[in-house]
Amino acid sequence: MALDTYLPFWNRLTEAQQRLLQNAAREERYPAGAVLHNGSADCIGFLLVTSGQLRAYLLSEDGKELTLYRLFERDICLLSASCMLRGIDFDITVEAERDTVVWHIPPETYKRLMDQSLAVAAYTNELMASRFSDVMWLMDQVMNKKLDSRLSALLIEEQALAGSDALHITHEQLAHHLGSAREVVTRVLKYLQGEGLVRLTRGTIEILDRARLAALAADSLR
Repeated sequence: MALDTYLPFWNRLTEAQQRLLQNAAREERYPAGAVLHNGSADCIGFLLVTSGQLRAYLLSEDGKELTLYRLFERDICLLSASCMLRGIDFDITVEAERDTVVWHIPPETYKRLMDQSLAVAAYTNELMASRFSDVMWLMDQVMNKKLDSRLSALLIEEQALAGSDALHITHEQLAHHLGSAREVVTRVLKYLQGEGLVRLTRGTIEILDRARLAALAADSLR
C-alpha cells in the first residue's frame, strides 16, 4: 500500500513535504530471523510495518534477551532512529519474527519533517510517550510479578497471534521474550503442565485450559 495510507499526519504536510517523504522512503522486505537494527550505533531510521511482525529486545552482557515490545501492521519503530531523538540512547535490537515488509524512512528526512511540521513533532512525541509507557510497564512486570504469571500471559498472547491452542514455540524463545533462562522457563512450563493448564510435546505447547491460564496471568495481562 502507498505510504500516505499509513501516516496519520500525511494530510497535514505541505505538498513539498509530502514529495520529500515519498522520494526518501523505500519499501524493504526482511525474512523471518533477519536483524534490522542492532544497537544505538546503528541508526537506520524509522521503520513503518506494512505486513509481518517485528520484535524489539534488549541483550544483556551474559546473553539474555528481554522483549521490550512487538510491532505489527501500521506500527512504527522509533528507537531504530534514536540518533536523532535527543536524550535517547537505547541499545536495542530489532528483528523480524515473521517475513516482514516495512517502509524505511531515513533519519535525516524524518528529522527535517519534525523540525518543519508541528503535526509530525506532536505525533512523534505521542508515539514515544506510548512506547516508554510500554517499557515502564514491562520493567514493573520484571521487577514485581512472578514468572508463572508473566509466562502465562505470554502464552495467551502467543495463542492470539497464532490463532491456535497449539503453539509452535521453543522454551528458548519464551525465555528470550521474558528475559529469563531456558531452564527456569522449562520448570515453570512443567508446573503448568502438572496443573493441567498446558500439554508439552516436542516443539509444541498446547493450551488446555485458557480460563485458568488467564486467571494465573491476570496481573500480567494488558
